[in-house]
Amino acid sequence: MTVVDGVPAVHAPARRELPPSMVERVTLIMDVFEGRSSRLSLEEVSRCTRLPRSTAHRILDQLVRLGWLEHTALGYGLGRRALGFGGGDGAHSRIREAAAARLHQLQIRTGMVVHLAVLDGAEVHYLDKAGGRFAAAVPSRVGGRAPAHSTALGKAMLAWLDPEDVETRAGGSITRLTPRTIADLSTLHQELNRIRRRHGLAFERGECFPDIACVATAVRGPEGPVAAISLVGDAWSPLEKVAPLVVDAARQVSLELFPGQEERRAKASRRAGPAPEETWSAQTMDRLLAVGQCGDWQ
Repeated sequence: MTVVDGVPAVHAPARRELPPSMVERVTLIMDVFEGRSSRLSLEEVSRCTRLPRSTAHRILDQLVRLGWLEHTALGYGLGRRALGFGGGDGAHSRIREAAAARLHQLQIRTGMVVHLAVLDGAEVHYLDKAGGRFAAAVPSRVGGRAPAHSTALGKAMLAWLDPEDVETRAGGSITRLTPRTIADLSTLHQELNRIRRRHGLAFERGECFPDIACVATAVRGPEGPVAAISLVGDAWSPLEKVAPLVVDAARQVSLELFPGQEERRAKASRRAGPAPEETWSAQTMDRLLAVGQCGDWQ
């Protein structure tokens, strides 16, 4: 016990310091919601943010009233304003809506697993997964992530970025997941060059998960890749035969997201003179398959 001027001083229990500003407290709360499907109780928000329950409840109530969060029987989740702010999950929702019918058609037509993903830094973020009999054997999930350099989805999107951007994103995160995973930047750049030569068609066999193979291509907008679609099968699946279906699906999604883009590209091509084929004719696919038979893709 401490004595001050002859009088015993009683120490109050140490109090946890709160962030000094309301903006910081709101930011703490918003940061615990990872996406559209995230649902948290008041107790979970308080525990994750280390804010007192009463403080968390007061801020949550205000955010719900203002539309940044919503509150249902399942808990708190992101509201309409948060989902549309900054092009985050709201943009992802638009991509999912544009792709939904094409993913379903791909799955029905091939019987294979279909993925839709976006690029997030050095990772792919899975937005959708259309299953089939093989779905349970594919260890992916909606909302899950995987290293971009190890997936056909990721490589299909990385191929359309500047080399400097690729190195910034993937340079410090290239790791080997299986014996077939690309493990260095030089090899990755070589693979991305092969993908560009194949008009954006990316393959991977056992690079992310053993005994699983994928073919993917990017959904491209005016500023670059906005997503990618893949078909997934076992390591022996004849991916070359279904590749044109993936390309066509990605093209249709791109046209829905960016109306008029194909016409603008055609005009630009005419001004620039002869360019590589942009359509997938039988002759084009024959050449691609010949490259594949020579081992040009992994």
